Amino acid sequence: MSLEESDRTSIDPQRKADHLCVLVHGLWGTPSHLEYLAKSLREKHPEDKLNILVAKSNSGNYTYDGIETGGERVTQEIEELLNELIQGGAPIAKLSIVGYSLGGLIARYAVGLLYSKGWFETIKPINFTTFATPHLGVRTPLRGYHSQLWNAFGARTLSSSGRQLFTIDTFRETKRPVLSVLADPSSIFIRALSEFKSRNLYANIVNDRSAPYYTTAIASTDPFVDLDTVDLRTLDSYSPVILDPENPVSPKSTKEPLQPFYTRFTSSGQSLLTRIPLYTALIALIPVATVAWTINSGIQSFRSNKRIQLHEQGKGLDGYRIPLLMNGNSARSAVSGAFRRVNSAHGHDYLPESQDDDSDDADDTAEEDLPKLELKRTSSRKADFPTLALSDEQFEMIRNLDNVGFKKYPVHIKNHRHTHAAIIVRMQKPGFDEGKVVVRHWLDETFEL
Repeated sequence: MSLEESDRTSIDPQRKADHLCVLVHGLWGTPSHLEYLAKSLREKHPEDKLNILVAKSNSGNYTYDGIETGGERVTQEIEELLNELIQGGAPIAKLSIVGYSLGGLIARYAVGLLYSKGWFETIKPINFTTFATPHLGVRTPLRGYHSQLWNAFGARTLSSSGRQLFTIDTFRETKRPVLSVLADPSSIFIRALSEFKSRNLYANIVNDRSAPYYTTAIASTDPFVDLDTVDLRTLDSYSPVILDPENPVSPKSTKEPLQPFYTRFTSSGQSLLTRIPLYTALIALIPVATVAWTINSGIQSFRSNKRIQLHEQGKGLDGYRIPLLMNGNSARSAVSGAFRRVNSAHGHDYLPESQDDDSDDADDTAEEDLPKLELKRTSSRKADFPTLALSDEQFEMIRNLDNVGFKKYPVHIKNHRHTHAAIIVRMQKPGFDEGKVVVRHWLDETFEL
């Protein structure tokens, strides 16, 4: 029996489970990517205690279609199931949602829609969790032509999702990137997040080529650029994979002695020799792969635009086209956002040490209107590590999301270089076993039934 079939048959009104957990996959993903998460969740919590829905409406290339389109599709899936269970006499009383990679952003959009439609008046939001989700987008905070080229090229090869992940989109009437709107304190999305009993995220500290640490951990620094210069602190029961969220890293008190020049020269020479075959293959393959990627991206973007048009014309969509911002300050935010985008057009490696990105002068729009939200300003900037050259919009996202309060778990996966897949055991590979430790921590320490 497939994952999809098993999860649908497990949602049986006769079993009277009152808690629904929704799993949302990432870019180019399918429900099968979440198979280990779903099976582990089911082993921990039986069918009479927990319903599991693995969202399937954004499978494959449908993830090109943008965060809002994906969020509306997932919301529709959730609402259909909620209504089905109500009609079967087994209404849901508690809701949890888990997003992997892009799925975490889609999940943030979906909970805003559910909140705006009144579902949280009868359903208690419990757990909101993301794994390797690029909350700040994927704009590379580096200097140089290669980084600028990637920021420009990548944004235009993934249709709507690409523009949104690189924050070059203008979202509907807000005239701002959708990621900025998702993190606006006056938005339905932040208000929905604040309703959850707990908010947790897991972020790879190394080798996540799809979503680097700073964006998955909602941080303005990356202390893990050179692991030889820092000491890692782990949680005893989950060592060495899960780092202590309260104090994960510190600079080494003593530096390693410098090796003799001959030793360093010999080592670097041997390393270069071993990489020559790889470099030769890359020189031959990169031009071909780039052309193929560009052609495929053009085709997929064309198909995505067609799907979006059909989605916009779909019946029942009016129920999701609701006001996104809940006060009159959106115009001011839009204007200031335009100036911020112009001002941040030129990138740098790091900001000057004297520049404080956690200034209290930040826009605190509508924070006073969140009576149920205990503001928790968890600084992601450490004095021992330089601040990344993020855009002003990204710094604002960090402040706003930190105010909501996420528990952040850095993850150190060493046995496989594809940590983005390993963190959720996206497939059964021996090198992905460290991801099982991550999933065990999630189920034993953070997920509340």
